[in-house]
Amino acid sequence: MATDITSPPAISHSTVVQATRIRRIFAFLSSFLFVVTLVFLILVEIGSLNSNRPVLTSIYFIKLDLSHIIPSSVPNFRLVNSIARTLGLHDFYQVGLWNFCEGFGDDVTGCSKPQKMYWFNPIEILLSELLAGATIALPSNITDALDLVRKASHWMFALFLTGTCLALPTALLAPLSIYSRWASLPLTILTFLTAFTTTVATVVATAMFLIFKSAIQSAAESVNIQAEIGIMMFIFMWFASGAAILGWLIHFAQCCCCASARDVKTGRRKGRKKAYNHFGNGNEVGATGAEEKPKVRRRWLGRSV
Repeated sequence: MATDITSPPAISHSTVVQATRIRRIFAFLSSFLFVVTLVFLILVEIGSLNSNRPVLTSIYFIKLDLSHIIPSSVPNFRLVNSIARTLGLHDFYQVGLWNFCEGFGDDVTGCSKPQKMYWFNPIEILLSELLAGATIALPSNITDALDLVRKASHWMFALFLTGTCLALPTALLAPLSIYSRWASLPLTILTFLTAFTTTVATVVATAMFLIFKSAIQSAAESVNIQAEIGIMMFIFMWFASGAAILGWLIHFAQCCCCASARDVKTGRRKGRKKAYNHFGNGNEVGATGAEEKPKVRRRWLGRSV
């Protein structure tokens, strides 16, 4: 005598969505974090790129103030400083990722042409802007730091550009981790590369410009150059790095945590238990895979209980 074997009812799409709700939240959260990373990296890329936009000129790594390059200990220092401006020296120079900008007072009057793998060489800039035959001697500790600036700037430029290029596809592909935990593996590698390049570039930039600022301040006795770190640029860099690291940690955790849509459909994991406790069309399955039976009312001494 043949026995009918009834297969368990298929799990509906709405149940799968509810069961994977936690994974969906974190997947879209990671996508949002990499959008944040991309936005802040773009701001880093375009900082000090155009002198006609005050918003962009307020974004820089470091700003050198040469308006009082001759210290007050020198006789007639005010006259000498005015002569330095007459010779072609600007009041300040600020450094971006692609170029530098210069100006007088608080106004940016111009920016250099953007260059790939750019590095800031103040000696070359100052000598090119002074009148023919005019020179300016900088202390040796500043010139010694320029070799470090040149090498670190090349790495910083390449890493920031790589991080920006990786952030866009990472943000678009991040929601794919909803469907399978196996999809989280390549996404974890991609997010790691994005977070790694962005964070290393940020660390290199922070260390390089802090060292450069320290070298300039140590030479204040001979040359009165003031150095100012660009707060907005540093905030943008570290916000981009922090968002990228959080996004990578989410994908790393999703490799083993939170049920995916494939897990729920194949029965490997149940996901959220609340997803199985509603009855949309009367055919939803309970947490054990069987339909919930209606409660039987018993009678006791003629009364229903």
